[in-house]
Amino acid sequence: MTRYRTPLLFAAVALLFLLTGMYQSWNLALNILTMALISSIMALGVNMQWGYAGLFNTGVMGFVALGGLAVVIMSSAPIPEAWAAGGPRLLAGLLTGAVTIAVAIFAWGRLPKGRMRNVVMALLLVGGFVLYRGVFDPAVTAVEAFNPATAGNIGGFGLPSLVAWPVGALFAAIAAWAIGKTALGLRSDYLAIATLGIAEIIIAVMRNEDWLARGVKNIINLPRPWPVPYEVELQKDPGFLGWVANWGFDPATASSIVVKLIYIGLFGLVLAGLIWMSEMALKSPWGRMMRAIRDNEVSAEAMGKDVTRRHLQIFILGSAALGLAGAMLTSMEGQLTPNSYIPLRFTFLVWVMVIVGGSGNNWGSVLGGFLIWWLWVMVEPMGQWLIGAVTAGMPDGALKAHLLESAAHMRFMTMGIVLLLVLRFSPRGLIPEK
Repeated sequence: MTRYRTPLLFAAVALLFLLTGMYQSWNLALNILTMALISSIMALGVNMQWGYAGLFNTGVMGFVALGGLAVVIMSSAPIPEAWAAGGPRLLAGLLTGAVTIAVAIFAWGRLPKGRMRNVVMALLLVGGFVLYRGVFDPAVTAVEAFNPATAGNIGGFGLPSLVAWPVGALFAAIAAWAIGKTALGLRSDYLAIATLGIAEIIIAVMRNEDWLARGVKNIINLPRPWPVPYEVELQKDPGFLGWVANWGFDPATASSIVVKLIYIGLFGLVLAGLIWMSEMALKSPWGRMMRAIRDNEVSAEAMGKDVTRRHLQIFILGSAALGLAGAMLTSMEGQLTPNSYIPLRFTFLVWVMVIVGGSGNNWGSVLGGFLIWWLWVMVEPMGQWLIGAVTAGMPDGALKAHLLESAAHMRFMTMGIVLLLVLRFSPRGLIPEK
């Protein structure tokens, strides 16, 4: 029975999607499946960090958001007027800040310890900050002043959306490198605090820096990745209209389903590639070394392994997967809305997927991604139906009103119950690590 556990569990989850399509809507089932594929990639990223190396990343949301930001920078339409108003000065300001930090780091390493080093560092940092603000702030004002109703940002490069996906992974990897260089040599709880703080900083920057991505005014109309068409284009295509007429389909419904199927194929290819690479890495000497470090850092270090360096490697790889998933999500939604990045959705839920599926097992993380996302979407309407059925025969009163109001919270209660049940009866997850 144990031999067939994994295929049986995947078959059970597939049955949930089939039942959703048969008894509710195929559009809804495919929509859940599309998001489940992206969620599985996020779960794979967290599994690399936690399952392979025991790194506790509580800033998943920030890395996903960086992937979304990459889509805006690479794929949104250029705004030449905004660039002419302050683009070069923006770059000069950012360069000034980077040079200030580099000089401060260089001086810290070269100057002897003592009061003089502290004074020089203070002068460098304060002077560099004043210079940075002096160059950067006027440029921001100029860019944000251009047509703030529809623009007010620097614009993007106008490149295909697919180009933004690896760039999203690169953005997240760079952020992970910066965090890892400072926090990975410390205790694991410091990494959790650092990632949590950095994630909140990333979201705060995206919300408040209008020149970058319009802040809370949001960026819309981002291009879809190739080869995904728009529904309206399909509905005007004579070939497509002839095809749906032959099968007796409604053009609007059929176009929506075709678009989702293309997304599923595209995301499925990315997920399959990541699983293949993850499995190869996990079974390689490098993967065995990572698990040996996870199980006993002291012993691994005594055998000559550079624990901090290996942790940094896996932390960057896992974060890159999160950034890739964030870029895919923003490309599919066609918009970047910083307020939609909340820890409950993009950190807690991804962790539940990994824990329920089975940390340390790539297939477990994928199963967790599919199962938990299906529950996340479907439990709320099911909860409302259940509460409605329970209260159908009850007289009107405070209890009935309370139960009906509580139906909206069934999603959170279900997640908690699922997590508790798995931790009680299968603490290593539905598909444990081999």
